[in-house]
Amino acid sequence: MKICKISLSILLVIFFHNAQSQSYSPKYEMRGAWIATVVNLDWPSKPGLSVTQQKQEFIDILNKDKQTGINAVFVQIRPSGDAFYPSQYDPWSEYLTGRQGQAPVPFYDPLKFMIDEAHKRGIEFHAWINPYRMVFNTATSSVAANNITRLHPEWFVTYDHKKIFNPGLPQSVDYLVGVVSDIALRYDIDGIHFDDYFYPYPTAGHFNDDAAYRQYGRGMDLDDWRRSNCDSAIKKVHDAILRINPMIKFGVSPFGIYQNKYQDSEGSDTRGTTNYHDLYANILLWLKKGWIDYVAPQLYWPIGKQGQDYRILLDWWAKHTYGKDLYIGHPIAYGIRQNTDEYVTAFSNPNEYPDEIKLLRQYPQAKGSVFWNNKSLLLNPSGIRDSLINNYFKYPALVPPMKWIDNNPPQAPEIWLSSNGSSQVQGSLDEISQSEIVNKYVLYISQDAATLGRQPIQITGGDNGINKFAFTILQQNIPQGTDQFFAAVTSVDKENNESGLSNIIRFRKMPNGQWRGFSGH
Repeated sequence: MKICKISLSILLVIFFHNAQSQSYSPKYEMRGAWIATVVNLDWPSKPGLSVTQQKQEFIDILNKDKQTGINAVFVQIRPSGDAFYPSQYDPWSEYLTGRQGQAPVPFYDPLKFMIDEAHKRGIEFHAWINPYRMVFNTATSSVAANNITRLHPEWFVTYDHKKIFNPGLPQSVDYLVGVVSDIALRYDIDGIHFDDYFYPYPTAGHFNDDAAYRQYGRGMDLDDWRRSNCDSAIKKVHDAILRINPMIKFGVSPFGIYQNKYQDSEGSDTRGTTNYHDLYANILLWLKKGWIDYVAPQLYWPIGKQGQDYRILLDWWAKHTYGKDLYIGHPIAYGIRQNTDEYVTAFSNPNEYPDEIKLLRQYPQAKGSVFWNNKSLLLNPSGIRDSLINNYFKYPALVPPMKWIDNNPPQAPEIWLSSNGSSQVQGSLDEISQSEIVNKYVLYISQDAATLGRQPIQITGGDNGINKFAFTILQQNIPQGTDQFFAAVTSVDKENNESGLSNIIRFRKMPNGQWRGFSGH
């Protein structure tokens, strides 16, 4: 039994505007954003920034994300055979320092820094890895002498100006498992995340894995063999994570169409490229087998689009989760790029993204959203960020817990008022065990003590040890037209299991208009 002392301050700050009524907001909901580092899409803004500038840019991103209501970031730490951390497998990323293989000066570990900063804010950190792409552009990319494509060129296929690990070679899987294992062993990540790049999108003719197929095909049909190669990679990564740290979630963000109904009766009523036939990613098998904990399909088409209707695809994925979590990928970047008239019309509509969120909230299998990409979200196209802040994400949410990973809640904190009866509240917590490390605290406020625990008001990050933190109750958080309200706090562990409520503090409005807290109710 480990004793952790907590100092908890609840400060009342009164602002001179009317209290807003609480609108519906799920208590548990994934609210994620992809932070892309490839070609400096999101962070850093350009290669070669000073360490101070890199850190400040990332802190600014997290602060804005927190304000938006984001509770998880999916950060691309290995975009293309390179790394945003010291790695025995891959050289330092050119997108960080300007030249692949060059470490930051003065030296720091960007991955550890990013994880720590996210956790301070109660935001989950998922390490996003591209499993097979190892050189982004053979004509322009910086490729270090110790890049694996130089050391073992026979392991790679050049396709569409990229160098891609041949998924049919055992060395490819072994290397990928080594990369993931290294990260899982050394870093306090919340998840490992793969995007949609398995076998490459068929844009440049034949993918030349002929020799590997002849050697390892075992008489299988080519398509089935390719799918089995991706299956093996997913299963072995899953098994490695389970051995090293079973608390780490593993998920995939596939292309939005699994199969079309005209190809297979189990498919969706859609048309276009598919995971199963074109990328050789058998997502449903991975879900059925429990090799992944969540799926985040990229539903990058608007509501009503012929052949790829968001509504049809949302409904299809919701019916094919096999007990795992479903997050919906939204294409905020598409609303900015405006690459076709159809997309201009759809994503310029200020109701498009809100309507997508409202639709997914109708499905209990759909546990939330992930937005592509972070920079685009912060640019607020069609007012989406404003809508999130003022309505859909007005109140914070916890990432939904995955009960098959961990179902043990931590102990509730105890809170009390300081001796002078002010709004200063202190507390202490006895953790259940080392495995139930508390890393977040949730503040609840309600006019009725019996309804405490339903709607989070604020969530703050813990520090896995002796914690001191402060909640500031804003006027708009206080129930309107009341002369008293109640406050309590819960503790939340790494897997988002929540404790019961602490003891309750009652606040009463004094004749002078100030609020005062009282122990008990």
